[in-house]
Amino acid sequence: MISARPTLVSGSANLPAVIRHLYISAGHNFFGHYGRAPGSHPMSEVRRVECVRGRGIRGDRFFDFRSSYHGQITFFSLNVFCSLQETLTVYNRGPETFRRNAILDGVDLNALIGATFRIQGVIFRGTEECRPCSWMNQAFAPGAEELLRGRGGLRAEILTDGTLRVDDP
Repeated sequence: MISARPTLVSGSANLPAVIRHLYISAGHNFFGHYGRAPGSHPMSEVRRVECVRGRGIRGDRFFDFRSSYHGQITFFSLNVFCSLQETLTVYNRGPETFRRNAILDGVDLNALIGATFRIQGVIFRGTEECRPCSWMNQAFAPGAEELLRGRGGLRAEILTDGTLRVDDP
């Protein structure tokens, strides 16, 4: 099993986390679609992704999106996903619905905003929360946007090249 425990680069604390899912998409469905219909680009679940310093995830819609883009990779909490399923009684949607790249278990993503951290040897800098938008109510269920406020995930910059892999259960 590959360890996905993020290590704060500037500190000694280890934050327990496991990569449960990895996703990429060739195009945007919601980003840049304000006032228009959503796109139809599926999220593809993959076992590994190639992270490229300063550019993003190879094959993903945000790869080379913009120089120094703050959302080269996005993380989402499996615990938040499960909580939404239970609260909204929605069990026919998967975590890919939220269009984040890496679904993690066992880490407080908001604690990584502004932090430099390591997962599976790749170093990232957490830049900001992935703020939920009204599309979440359509993509997942009515009420999702409100329930995701303050826990919509994490945008990060990729600081070193490397590969992330899904941890075996």
